[in-house]
Amino acid sequence: MSADRRHIEFEFLHNFRDLGGYRTADGRTVAWGTLYRADSLGKLRGADWDRFLALDIRTIIDLRYPWEIEAKGRVPEPERFTYANLSIEHRPYDQAAIDPDIDPWRYLADRFAEVAEDGVAEIRAALELIASDAGPTVFHCTSGKDRTGLIAAFVLTLLGVPDDRILADFALTELATARLRADWQAANPGRTLTWPAYGRAPQTVLSLVLADLTTRYGSPSHYLSDRVGITPATTDRLRARLLT
Repeated sequence: MSADRRHIEFEFLHNFRDLGGYRTADGRTVAWGTLYRADSLGKLRGADWDRFLALDIRTIIDLRYPWEIEAKGRVPEPERFTYANLSIEHRPYDQAAIDPDIDPWRYLADRFAEVAEDGVAEIRAALELIASDAGPTVFHCTSGKDRTGLIAAFVLTLLGVPDDRILADFALTELATARLRADWQAANPGRTLTWPAYGRAPQTVLSLVLADLTTRYGSPSHYLSDRVGITPATTDRLRARLLT
């Protein structure tokens, strides 16, 4: 797996990655250039926009709240794409304002648990759209970290990618943390960032999430089938589309 190939460099986007190259338990490989995860596409402009268009992406799944889109913008020229706003998080919280003494990884895992329960309809719609679309697809939120990380973990789970690779993919956001924090500071010049875990995405967080799903549902796969409602037919379509 080439790190240079996975991370696609943009000037204004900091966390745009190809989900290709991961091996599954049955020996197949996630195809390159078919599924991407990203931070906010509302930042695309200039040379970044040209670079994005060169990827020939057909479908964009925006996981942000409508008010985030209104404030920060969505992908330019959305009419060029199949565009879906599927806001999977139903309980807003401000990471920058969290008590710095709170255990950050347990706190974030608990927020993921809320998304996994509240956002079932949107999670199902996102996974079904990824499975059904014929062209390259990208899904994103604001930082490409939490909401995006959860959908990425669910896709890789359905594809049969081992947990250690799923956790490693989640943690690659750590490479973008410094730039995500700098963006926050630039956008909030009158505020102090007090939570030291802002922009962080260590494997520990997703490990707790997967363990919580296992405790409650038997496994993340059972959560996806029994709670989210992902059918074997959807899983088969996802694997046919994304695996080589």
